[in-house]
Amino acid sequence: MNDDLKISANVLQLISDNQAWEYYVVPKKFVDNILTVYISDDVDVNSILNELEIILGFEIEYEILSKDKIQKLLITNYHNHSGNRSREDLSIETDFLQKLIESAYQLNSSDIHIEPYEEICRVRYRLDGRLLEKFIISKDDYPSLINKIKIRANLDIAEKRRPQDGRIKYNFEKTDLDIRVSIVPTLFGEKAVLRLLKKDTSTVNLEKIGFNSHQLDIYRESIQKDHGIVLISGPTGSGKTTTLYATLKQLNTETVNISTIEDPIEYTLEGVNQVQLNPKIGLTFSSALRTFLRQDPDIIMLGEIRDIETAEMAIRAALTGHLVLSTIHTNSAWGTISRLIDMGIPSFLLASVLNSSVAQRLIRKLCNSCKSKVPLGEMQFERKIVNDFQINIDHLYKPVGCKECHFTGYNGRIAIFEIISVNHNIGECIKENKFNIQNDISNKEFQSLYDQAIIHLKNGKTSFEEVYPILLTNTT
Repeated sequence: MNDDLKISANVLQLISDNQAWEYYVVPKKFVDNILTVYISDDVDVNSILNELEIILGFEIEYEILSKDKIQKLLITNYHNHSGNRSREDLSIETDFLQKLIESAYQLNSSDIHIEPYEEICRVRYRLDGRLLEKFIISKDDYPSLINKIKIRANLDIAEKRRPQDGRIKYNFEKTDLDIRVSIVPTLFGEKAVLRLLKKDTSTVNLEKIGFNSHQLDIYRESIQKDHGIVLISGPTGSGKTTTLYATLKQLNTETVNISTIEDPIEYTLEGVNQVQLNPKIGLTFSSALRTFLRQDPDIIMLGEIRDIETAEMAIRAALTGHLVLSTIHTNSAWGTISRLIDMGIPSFLLASVLNSSVAQRLIRKLCNSCKSKVPLGEMQFERKIVNDFQINIDHLYKPVGCKECHFTGYNGRIAIFEIISVNHNIGECIKENKFNIQNDISNKEFQSLYDQAIIHLKNGKTSFEEVYPILLTNTT
């Protein structure tokens, strides 16, 4: 969308979803108590403006746009025109927090950011990994909203100097939401972040999370062993926890005892003993793991390996005949191995207990309804990078934007993986601290994140902008 048609959130809030779609208008600017709106070229302008002036109480001026441009603006800025939600309901009333949560859920947002600044406060939603500004709140109304969040999350409303963490349980459209609340003091007030965790695991399974058939076979082999460690690595928000839950669903049978320690518990799995981390009372990953070993477990899942103590306990559990699943923050599958060695885990010990190391990323998928095929010769920057990386490709697909993707050009995300299965050869590399293992792994055995990104780029599933950070990581 052109920059001159971008509209700030505080102006958009002046007209509700229902009003915008009913009258086919979109607000442009609000200056000196005069609201300027975009209006379609095929409607009765005078009649609509008279009604809007009565409803809104503002003097209204207008600019004519084509019907197609108006529709594009409506879909981009008023996402839920087909639902029951109305933007006029989103005022600082008793149900404002409720409406924020419900609108975020309907948009499939993962997080709500509520942020104070010197003169205004804003609400942003994270959609497909990107933050999008949705609402502007006055400084006078902001403390009331923060207090409502604290009350629902059982936090201390009088404490404004220290960070606080809590949870809100919420049911909407027959879906149980577990909302993790984090509040921190900033220069101009307390910032709140609400993470929406959907407990439904019906759509979480190994076949659908992004493994190709060869990777799925390798991964399944590593998790079917009765002991050892399987580690998932990647940055925050890369889908590591979803992969772990899909794994637990695969392994969860009547014949095994599964225990997990998590922070937070994002999904509930019947038949799995799930424990919530609580450092305030000494319930940490390492202390919980020590207790789990007295609970006769077959499979143990640790939310994350954060320190040497937890890593050593995980190694000990694997050595004593348990299958341990966990995550760790590294950039690659081999980086996980080198990180554990740097932490102090003996390389010979790691080689004997590690079943597999997995790294993953999430990339946005291009919208199939509107993506555009562009010859590489027409794109100067992309052509230079493609040539520098010696990628054999003569065209790329670019995001365009349509009704199906709310004019973002993207629709959903897909996970890409790289997997190192620790066999005899790889075990010897680990023992010898060999960090260049490309010569020891055949192309049939290993596809890197870089390889997977290039495959999706060539197939037109994603854009150059999405894979570019992965290409850069491959060179570091």
